[in-house]
Amino acid sequence: MHDRNWTFTRRGAPQAALALIAGLGLLAAPPAARSAQPNPEVRVNTSMGSFVIELRPRRAPLTVKDFLHYVRSGFYTNTLFHRVVANFIIQGGGHEATPPYALKPTGPPVVNESGNGLENRAGTVGLARSANPDSGTAQFYVNLVDNPELDPLPTRWGYTVFGKVIHGMNVVERIGMVPTGAFGPFKSYAPLKPVVIKSIQLITPATPHAASAAGPAPGKTAPPGGAAAATKTSASKPESPASGGTPPPKS
Repeated sequence: MHDRNWTFTRRGAPQAALALIAGLGLLAAPPAARSAQPNPEVRVNTSMGSFVIELRPRRAPLTVKDFLHYVRSGFYTNTLFHRVVANFIIQGGGHEATPPYALKPTGPPVVNESGNGLENRAGTVGLARSANPDSGTAQFYVNLVDNPELDPLPTRWGYTVFGKVIHGMNVVERIGMVPTGAFGPFKSYAPLKPVVIKSIQLITPATPHAASAAGPAPGKTAPPGGAAAATKTSASKPESPASGGTPPPKS
């Protein structure tokens, strides 16, 4: 999405003056060109290969800022993809990769930004959470297929999409096909052979949007139905995905 180009249109300005300004190089480049910066990217290095996520700080500024904080602190080093559901999602970033596979302590949860216009399409990356819409912290998931049931509706909150896999989706798909079941503290959908996140590295400079809390003010980002819908259904649980009634991403 690009900002509208600006043009110098001051009424009554003599053409000679305009020509002089242009000749001196005083006509600045359009703001869109000046402010355009690449979205930050991170490389997820796993025991089954690596993939790259492009983050979307302009759409999910608070979520991206929080995610990058975990990345820079090394939080994700030696954690698990502990939940893999074929034809649905892979989820990880919260449990230690060594027995007893404990859940790592996190910072405060981030405000739900699921109403940002980004949809849960195949290859997109979202923030896992509990039934509480504003409970997401460090755990993230990658959609293996389109999962519109995770998007917000006028009557309920959705799951915040904040990035997309742009390289290595074949690695994500391989992870999505590993045998799963009960393993360690996990009752179901856990890879029987642990899939380890060795590290997550920032590989492009973060934009100002990700480095600050620019965007929505602290508080709740209202779902499409507006504030009234948010008040009425803020604790409602999303519908079960179509993949055999599998519960949605949860932390």
